[in-house]
Amino acid sequence: MEDQKKILVIDDDVDTCSLLSRFLTKHGFLVKYAHSGKSALTLLLEDRFHLILCDFRLGDIDGTEMLVEIKKISPDVPVIIITGYSDIKTAVNVIKSGAYDYVAKPLIPDEILHIIKRALDSSQVKKETESGSKPKRVIKISDNGDFIPGESPEAKELFRQIDLVAPTNYSVIIYGESGSGKEAVARTIHQRSQRNDKPFVALDCGAISKELAGSELFGHEKGAFTGAAEAKTGHFEMANGGTLFLDEIANLPYDVQAALLRVVQERKVRKLGGNKEISLDVRILVASNEDLMESHHKGKFREDLFHRFNEFSIHVPALRDRKKDIMIFANHFLKAANAELNKTISSFSEDAQSCFMRYQWPGNIRELKNVIKRAALLSDDQMIEAKHLPLEISNPEKFISYESSSGAVKENPPNTSLKNAAQEAEQEAILKVLKKVNFNKTKAAELLNIDRKTLYNKMKSFNLLGEDEM
Repeated sequence: MEDQKKILVIDDDVDTCSLLSRFLTKHGFLVKYAHSGKSALTLLLEDRFHLILCDFRLGDIDGTEMLVEIKKISPDVPVIIITGYSDIKTAVNVIKSGAYDYVAKPLIPDEILHIIKRALDSSQVKKETESGSKPKRVIKISDNGDFIPGESPEAKELFRQIDLVAPTNYSVIIYGESGSGKEAVARTIHQRSQRNDKPFVALDCGAISKELAGSELFGHEKGAFTGAAEAKTGHFEMANGGTLFLDEIANLPYDVQAALLRVVQERKVRKLGGNKEISLDVRILVASNEDLMESHHKGKFREDLFHRFNEFSIHVPALRDRKKDIMIFANHFLKAANAELNKTISSFSEDAQSCFMRYQWPGNIRELKNVIKRAALLSDDQMIEAKHLPLEISNPEKFISYESSSGAVKENPPNTSLKNAAQEAEQEAILKVLKKVNFNKTKAAELLNIDRKTLYNKMKSFNLLGEDEM
């Protein structure tokens, strides 16, 4: 058939060539294969191919060098690199050298088929075939307003890792405390990827009940369960072609994790109560404020699911560990608050800035954003001063004294480090607020201007939890 696509498989492993040839032929492709770089280049000179699958570790030529030689002969043909060495640097290097994508052994046939179809059907490939030259791809920078690269060494390293992994199709685990900007990082990865014109769909796994988790992820048909009055499209299907971000993945019920593993492995989803399987082409990014391997050891998270997601990991630093960026964020949030409140506040006083630098920011960037919004609302001047800040930031000693039922302030022992002093002040503040609200964690979190999960983690680190709460 004239419209059949012709694929060249280059691999020095005979079994791999045979397996791919049978699989791709079964799916309607014309396949030729070569067991060396030299013989492959000869085939490329003799015939025209629509796509090339090339092993990175050939016996007679290095994968990067092979890619260069392929591009000399067939500059417009997409090349997918195959390797048994799951190395992110290799992935990025081959993509920067001109490869369309990268897959690691052991090969998953359906995954390869999805990548091949995407490469052949993408508008980028069509434009290349029609024009005979590779168009420049415009990379969109985050426009969600909350991700600012920053200037600290920690921020620069974070953005370097984002820039490194974004062009690949790797699944990524994003670690970080609550409020540190994990979703902003995920959005930036999506926007700097080749999927940036496709959907970015986010789901907070900690905000859905065990009963509804399956429906939210996979969707359901009408009448699938009591209350299912109409069919629902799941987040996987909504994200098809783009990126699915699963926030606080450790909170997903264990039995739902098993169903999620099947979908991730097979790249197919079936709605609850349905019979039809929907093929998926979704990049998965997950986030957690706790170590997922540690969660596995506690029996909360599946080890096999962890390894599926852990193709690359990024650690988002806490705001207290990137002091150099605090005022960058503060000025950004001030501009947003001015626009929202129709004000023209221009700056922060030196006292206010000093308060920002002393404070430990348990709620991270999210807390800073809320503090700036509140201060902008309270200020009638052209400047935000210390008096416009919450008491726990502007005067933590007075805050502790105010919250103490006895009125006594615990003094720091001599030679105590600034870090230890801050931790003691933080612990004391949390304890006093908890006592004030009779240890109601939801109310305490509201008064402390942090989320409940962050409060729980702080209480755990300060040994403020009872045995039944551990």
